[in-house]
Amino acid sequence: MSSSSENATIRARAVTYTGPGGEEVISIAERVVRAPKSGEVRVKVAAAAVSPTDVLLRKTGGPAPFRPVTPGMDLAGTVESVGPDVTRLAVGDEVMAAVLPVREDGGGQASYVVVPAASVVARPKTASLVEASTLPMNGLTALYALEIAGLKPGQVFAVSGGAGYMAGFAIAFAKEQGLRVIADAKIEEMDKVAGLGADVVVPRGSDFAGAVLKEFPEGVDALLDTALLGESSFPAIRDGGVYIPVRGWSDPESEARIRIKPVMVPDVFERTEWLEKLADAVDKGVIAPGVYGEFSPERVAEAQRLTMAGGMRGRAVIVF
Repeated sequence: MSSSSENATIRARAVTYTGPGGEEVISIAERVVRAPKSGEVRVKVAAAAVSPTDVLLRKTGGPAPFRPVTPGMDLAGTVESVGPDVTRLAVGDEVMAAVLPVREDGGGQASYVVVPAASVVARPKTASLVEASTLPMNGLTALYALEIAGLKPGQVFAVSGGAGYMAGFAIAFAKEQGLRVIADAKIEEMDKVAGLGADVVVPRGSDFAGAVLKEFPEGVDALLDTALLGESSFPAIRDGGVYIPVRGWSDPESEARIRIKPVMVPDVFERTEWLEKLADAVDKGVIAPGVYGEFSPERVAEAQRLTMAGGMRGRAVIVF
């Protein structure tokens, strides 16, 4: 098997959306996968995680100018070939990667995918490929949220939906940075969230802001809103503090008292050092991958339904 970009194109099985719509637009199709160019690698995909973004892309079509669209924002597998100038990665390396579906090459839910080398790192030594596939997007989101927050040790970082998969990463990394963390959780999950490193865990309920203000009357310095609470959570944030939504924000000027800074994770898909940090954090036990279940490509609609139902403490994974 050649390690150069002169490899011929190959064919892959891929989850595809023929257009925006319901589950009827999903099909499993063959697609041509080109050889990697400069700065790229081609990965034989073992596993690709399912996320709510996959469903949003299916329903709306998103900004994707290409049809059909292959979803999937993270994957893990084996490097099959590399571009001519790629030296950090080699054929046979077991890797994980973040990938943007709204590009001509599509997303991660295909048996072979070409990916920018900067978005690809060695999988954690202590994680399987299936486990590794659940890490990139959620981990990058957590790290980017903390960078956006820009807090100093001792400041207070709040996380709504504290028992969620990505929220757990954010809590663990916030503690690594010396922040004080408050999060919410269902009664039966409060000990788990405390175990992730949260200094204060409040019961999940209809008044998140009120619960936070009982603990921190002056408000928190930043809030990562993984539970999509929106404006109802704003009172929990101090004047001049930062609100960080995970699914964009349509009116960034809607609240002058605080700063609204959406986390747009595709902006950091090529932060190689962050992806390496995720792998290292798994090997050190700082964070743990979570797999809710394994699904064949033909069962992707089922995996999407379970993902949108909520309550999963991990990711559904498409296995090739």
